[in-house]
Amino acid sequence: LKLPSMLRSLSKLPLGARPWAPQARHVAVLRHDWTRAEVAEIYHQPLLELVYQAAAVHRSGFFDSKEVQQSTLLSIKTGGCGENCGYCSQSQSFKTAVKPTPMMKVDEVLEAARKAKDAGSTRFCMGTAWRGVGQKNSFQHILTMVKEVSSMGMETCCTLGLLNAERAKQLKEAGLTAYNHNLDTSPEHYPNIVSTRTYADRLETLANVREAGISVCCGGILGIAETEEDRIGLLQTLATLPEHPESVPINALVPIEGTPLGDRQIAMGKGVTWRDMVRSIATARIVMPHSMVRLSAGRMEFSQEAQAMMFLCGANSIFTGDKLLTTANPKFSEDAAMFEVLGLKGKKPFSGNTAHLRPAELKDEDLAQPADAAMMAAARARGEGPREVAF
Repeated sequence: LKLPSMLRSLSKLPLGARPWAPQARHVAVLRHDWTRAEVAEIYHQPLLELVYQAAAVHRSGFFDSKEVQQSTLLSIKTGGCGENCGYCSQSQSFKTAVKPTPMMKVDEVLEAARKAKDAGSTRFCMGTAWRGVGQKNSFQHILTMVKEVSSMGMETCCTLGLLNAERAKQLKEAGLTAYNHNLDTSPEHYPNIVSTRTYADRLETLANVREAGISVCCGGILGIAETEEDRIGLLQTLATLPEHPESVPINALVPIEGTPLGDRQIAMGKGVTWRDMVRSIATARIVMPHSMVRLSAGRMEFSQEAQAMMFLCGANSIFTGDKLLTTANPKFSEDAAMFEVLGLKGKKPFSGNTAHLRPAELKDEDLAQPADAAMMAAARARGEGPREVAF
């Protein structure tokens, strides 16, 4: 059988006989033609069966299941964004506690990157509250930041909004490893979240990033008034891109007072559950077996036990540091203690699916080193254990 007809034949098999089921000979299947029905069938399995299958995919040989990428995210230009994303405290459309601030100076950003590196982070991400890069003069400062952070032996990532082909090429020449641009949700639900840009705008930026030779970081947010069908639609969209994103962040909405979606969740009195996160992470792992799946924003709301299940079923990337753009995040010491308890270790930069992006001039001794057992033991000795939240 030719490959397309073979895949169509496989899609007609009972779920347990398909190649992503654990009893199959080849657990991980790299495909780009997933249908909504197939993704839904995976997503809606009994929870423990879904976890088992995702864990089997995660241990099929592409990744070391004990390795977790540690990234640090810094807001280098906060507030005043012209977009009206209903979940975002940085939009000028909503009245929140977040006030616009000027772009951080290059030296300030580099100092933050050094501290992140010393704490064990191997990727440094820089974000701006912009609709897009456009012709902003401060973009030149960002190119300098990228170049200097890259020289520290860290992977670099930017999230700057919409990006044209020319700006993407300049970022690549400066040494950028990855560009984050989330799709947020399904194509159908997206117009309910933001009206100042379209889904097609997002996809065009992803294409520009990919064409420039930069790795793609793209995922979504749970808790933005979406249905389970929207979650499935997001994952199917990501899994049918010409190339899967190298990194897929799964965020849980952190509700901010003053934003439409934040106020909605606060009024409801309930947010994203650990079960929602596990289902989304596990499904992402099965349909995108070669992508890093990041347990991203909202981790403060999940216990160590809940996060352990997320790591078990395929999450292999987190943000470290006590702040993500404008919301709280577990401290590095808390993550270090959790890593020790769960037997996890940090992922080295420019390894796995980013190995081909390592700058030629970087020597082995120049590379940032992930948190090791000694650092974790020291954190434990200081009595800095993981924050416990009811499971």
